[in-house]
Amino acid sequence: MAVFRSSKSKSEAAPAIHSLLGKEVTLTGEIHTGAHSLRVEGVVDGIIHSTGEVSIAPNGLVKGTIFAKHLVVTGRAEGTMKITDCLEIHGTGFVEGDVEVGSLVVDEGGTLQGVCIRKDQTRNLDAGTGSGVNGAAKGGVLPLSKPGDKDLKKLESKY
Repeated sequence: MAVFRSSKSKSEAAPAIHSLLGKEVTLTGEIHTGAHSLRVEGVVDGIIHSTGEVSIAPNGLVKGTIFAKHLVVTGRAEGTMKITDCLEIHGTGFVEGDVEVGSLVVDEGGTLQGVCIRKDQTRNLDAGTGSGVNGAAKGGVLPLSKPGDKDLKKLESKY
């Protein structure tokens, strides 16, 4: 027998998904969702414009540009992302490209490969007031073995 109590406060419900791109759907072009949320389970090759939340499902793929308020990646995103609030990369998520975010959350197992700039730091980088050490992160593949002198000289010449 279940007992229902009205005195407990309700927990917040997950935001509703307003638009869904299904698993076997490929869309090439531009998507404009306004403030409504979008969940990508298939493939988008193009541009997504949203002032709401965009989520990429574990088997979803977005190649191109994403402009959104909030981006949640459990699948794969490749290209340029300009996220005004938060980019979340969950354990199965993979993001590759140039990313500008308000804030960034990467769960264990999640991958960010590319250049990530925090939105409020972009004017410091553009003005040339700093090297971007505090505002930008450059990702890449870590070597599996200890680099030799030759490898260290190559790395030093890049920076």
